[in-house]
Amino acid sequence: MNILSYNPGHDGAVVYIQDGRLVFSIESEKDSHYRYSALSISHVLDAIGEIGDLPDVICAGGWWPYDHHEFLFGSLRNSGYRGIDPTRTITQTGRFFKGKVDYFSSTHERSHILCAFGMSTLPRGTPSYALVWEGDIGAFYEIDSDFNITLLGDVLNQPGNRYGMLYGLADPTFPKDGPYPRQTDAGKLMALASFSKRSEPTAEETKLLRFLLEGPYRKLSDYDEISKAPHLNVGLDDPEFRNFAGIYSDAIFDIFYQFAKANMRKGLPLVIAGGCGLNCDWNSKWAETGLFSEVFVPPVANDSGSAIGTAIDAQLHLTGNPKIDWDVYSGLPFQERGSIDPSKYDIYDSDFTRVAEFLANGLILAWTSGKYEIGPRALGNRSILAAPFRDTTRIRLNEIKQREQFRPIAPVCLREDAKDFFGCNHDSPHMLYTFRANTDAFPAVTHVNGTARIQTVTPETNNTLHNLLADFKRLTGYGVLCNTSLNFNGKGFINNIVDLDAYVTQHGLDGFVVEGRAYLLKSSKLYRNYQRTFTEPSRSASLQPSAI
Repeated sequence: MNILSYNPGHDGAVVYIQDGRLVFSIESEKDSHYRYSALSISHVLDAIGEIGDLPDVICAGGWWPYDHHEFLFGSLRNSGYRGIDPTRTITQTGRFFKGKVDYFSSTHERSHILCAFGMSTLPRGTPSYALVWEGDIGAFYEIDSDFNITLLGDVLNQPGNRYGMLYGLADPTFPKDGPYPRQTDAGKLMALASFSKRSEPTAEETKLLRFLLEGPYRKLSDYDEISKAPHLNVGLDDPEFRNFAGIYSDAIFDIFYQFAKANMRKGLPLVIAGGCGLNCDWNSKWAETGLFSEVFVPPVANDSGSAIGTAIDAQLHLTGNPKIDWDVYSGLPFQERGSIDPSKYDIYDSDFTRVAEFLANGLILAWTSGKYEIGPRALGNRSILAAPFRDTTRIRLNEIKQREQFRPIAPVCLREDAKDFFGCNHDSPHMLYTFRANTDAFPAVTHVNGTARIQTVTPETNNTLHNLLADFKRLTGYGVLCNTSLNFNGKGFINNIVDLDAYVTQHGLDGFVVEGRAYLLKSSKLYRNYQRTFTEPSRSASLQPSAI
């Protein structure tokens, strides 16, 4: 069965599942489009160009409002936002390229649940719990062996929006009568919360907590003492605001934890979906509660996974199977279309040892390999890589990415080294959990609170990156690198050589690597220093650029 599915809202994506296997997920923000973009015609055409046969089913992810916007504009193929009952799905017969095709839609809520369970390692028929927490929904569910879904409770409405709204309180540029936080604010607050050194709120902070977390979701300007609110417009560097950010983060988690402790006592596994599933601190806390036999979060926990979840729901509806096979590297291949000026670079037909040597000598390189990652985290196919040994590298990386210096840089680590360096004794391939560093050897990737959001790598999960890390370890003794996403600020992963060339030259990297071929900027001071260091005859032959 061939299923083509799309998510019509922000974090748009179009996916193709063939006989229970994810063939691709094309996300709207990738290839340097704006983050959180809705689906465009160009992405749909890209997807159609990747499939060989007509689909049997075309799926539309549910969006909202269910009974107003879509119907005003004539669409009868949108199941809406909320609802877990399978009778809310819509199945119609239609045509596609003059061929017969079924059209299917299920709710946005169901798409999150199906995405999390369908991509998990849990076998079909495994009873489990699910948590969906995102901008609008904050709810727990129970799934039985026949995949009947029961809502256990709407715990807190709009948890993601409530969380992000606090960032706007301290940011003087945020209008306090704005109805919603900016889409980037929640992720930034997650970084700031790690700076917290205080666990108890003051009396004024307690009053503010009640306003933010009790009752309906409201604008900051609805607070009756907004002009006297603690931390109002103090700026993001204020230490007391950072203390309160950690208190606030813990308070939101505790609301959900207390519900789970009281109502979820069967010790079942938990699957997590929704944008809050990208909060690594919260994911780690769920794993540490002891309430669940295991915890799974998909790398597409945000709305980009909704297209996958809707396709899985269609597969469940038509075949009874809620499971798919998938690979996180299911985006599109890197495009070398367009031309660049090669005279700016020394170009090497490289190997892993040479690239590892560049990195070990302090160079910062863009790295592209294979297809891009699905989801928002760079996992070694569209990454910026650097040695992790100096805090100045973290500072330079944040300058390259044109973002705030309080933002952490993540490490990528050989699986066999993860326990010794970060206390991680299991696979963590999707950078979704935090671990506490056991060494002070990696200041560039150790956050202010001593934690790191690691990605572990094995030959099975990413053989190319594993080989690079192994050679870096042979040179330095450590199989660890800085790994941050390769993207223009506010946009998705770079996926073509013209953008890559522009990014490297405009943002001050030392070069880039495309499928093993290294391009080193002749103008890079670090690269010129590296060349001067390795001029002895025994090394010079291996360091000669390739003929262009």
